[in-house]
Amino acid sequence: MARMTAARAAVEILKREGVTNAFGVPGAAINPFYAALKASGGVNHTLARHVEGASHMAEGYTRTHPGNIGVCIGTSGPAGTDMITGLYSAIGDSIPILCITGQAPTAVIHKEDFQAVDIASIAKPVTKMAVTVLEAAQVPGVFQQAFHLMRSGRPGPVLIDLPIDVQLTEIEFDPETYEPLQAYKPAATRPQIEKAIRLLNESERPLIVAGGGVINADAAELLVEFAELTGTPVVPTLMGWGLLPDDHELNAGMVGLQTSHRYGNATFLESDFVLGIGNRWANRHTGKLDVYTAGRTFVHVDIEPTQIGRIFAPDYGITSDAKAALELFVEVARELKAAGRLPDRSAWAASAQEKKATLQRRTHFDDIPIKPQRVYEEMNKAFGPETRYVSTIGLSQIAGAQMLHVFKPRHWINCGQAGPLGWTIPAALGVAKADPEAQVVALSGDYDFQFMIEELAVGAQHRIPYVHVLVNNAYLGLIRQAQRAFDIDFQVKLEFENINSPELGVYGVDHVKVAEGLGCKAIRVTDPNELGAALEQAKKLAAEFQVPVVVEAILERVTNIAMSTTNDIGNVVEFEELATEPGHAPTSIRTLKV
Repeated sequence: MARMTAARAAVEILKREGVTNAFGVPGAAINPFYAALKASGGVNHTLARHVEGASHMAEGYTRTHPGNIGVCIGTSGPAGTDMITGLYSAIGDSIPILCITGQAPTAVIHKEDFQAVDIASIAKPVTKMAVTVLEAAQVPGVFQQAFHLMRSGRPGPVLIDLPIDVQLTEIEFDPETYEPLQAYKPAATRPQIEKAIRLLNESERPLIVAGGGVINADAAELLVEFAELTGTPVVPTLMGWGLLPDDHELNAGMVGLQTSHRYGNATFLESDFVLGIGNRWANRHTGKLDVYTAGRTFVHVDIEPTQIGRIFAPDYGITSDAKAALELFVEVARELKAAGRLPDRSAWAASAQEKKATLQRRTHFDDIPIKPQRVYEEMNKAFGPETRYVSTIGLSQIAGAQMLHVFKPRHWINCGQAGPLGWTIPAALGVAKADPEAQVVALSGDYDFQFMIEELAVGAQHRIPYVHVLVNNAYLGLIRQAQRAFDIDFQVKLEFENINSPELGVYGVDHVKVAEGLGCKAIRVTDPNELGAALEQAKKLAAEFQVPVVVEAILERVTNIAMSTTNDIGNVVEFEELATEPGHAPTSIRTLKV
């Protein structure tokens, strides 16, 4: 039998489970694992500047390609606690990542040893499994179980904590005969799918609400085929955006309180049936449930049985992996179509497209300082359908979701449930690492950008190019807008006169100098007519120098982005003037119809 340290066995299992990249920060208690990582080879490691950053890099890496599992590694104590935000973000969005931490020796964990903390107990609420391995011989089994759990049912993260003496202990382990465990995924039955389609066929104005579970299941093509067979318009959720192209004739637009389209909400409010697949009825999608559910029949398909009925009780629920369900949906729909037993939905689908051509927001403004809407218009011009966008939270993300265009699954990579500030830079690095040939474009407001700005140095050190669009109004814009309900504007201003950069006025932090100091390139834009050239230059600089390139747009201080102030998708307030002629929205998916 082969003998090796438990740490080496863990590394060998990573490789046999398909891991080729890891992100992390070494330290004393995890050094045996790092020694095994170096000795074994085959796993590329990216050194982060912060362990939370490493966890978000792992998230971005996982979200980029089907089957990816990002791995982040840190030492004992604060490294593990720093990863908790990444674990929370991952479990909220059903993203499998593996966090590996070092730990104090088993004999002193309970003695308040240096950097000894019960990280397994801390991480349990935000993981599918969190365990401190106390017996070296259990390491292979624990790692095997971790990958099995991450892939089975609703995907999610796992944390494995390895005391240093456990890592160093030699065990019997034969990597050549190691086999991953087969993942468990619940599957719908044909009678269940037949009933769901029967309910759909009985309706007059049906919609499909397609969520991130369809992307996780790599089932976008099946979803599009089913929609086309039945002629049913599709509402992608924010996490499902890109499942079908924005310009597809059955894309009805997004629905919600914030990251929604005027035409999406209008079409939804006219519907009488909703088939939800791989979605969780997030509160910023539904708003008030009495408004959202009134007059509609609901069928909900989800991989997690306890998700059915969690937010509201559907008329019919099916526990199934999205791909398994959609394979049957397509099979049954093909048979019904061949038999001429599917209703004609062309008029209903056409009405959704009519709204798409008439209910548009204005993006073209020539104001100085720049209005944010113009930034997204110029991004639509500069970046094509292959672009992978990365964003997390704030008015920048909300406006981006309202005005940008996405054409493929995994091309809007968004932290949906947790929304931690600082997520965007490390996640974008993880995405660019996973797909080095892609055009990766991150989108941040100034506060999100500042939270983990040090991770830009990772892109410079490891030559990970991408373009980061930074919209800067020196404000916590989303919180300021929310404070309007309290008639305050309190502790949300980031403005100050920078003694080293007086040309900035009150915009405070000199992001160009900081980015350049971290080894990256940066361009500042104050005139909207120069945005397009700056974005083109950024693409060239990223390609030439192989580093992140920041394009900072200096915005007007205050902009209120469209959203509901009453938690009602039927009452979204449009704070800015709307498009009334085609030139007001030149990059809209449909030419404005007046």
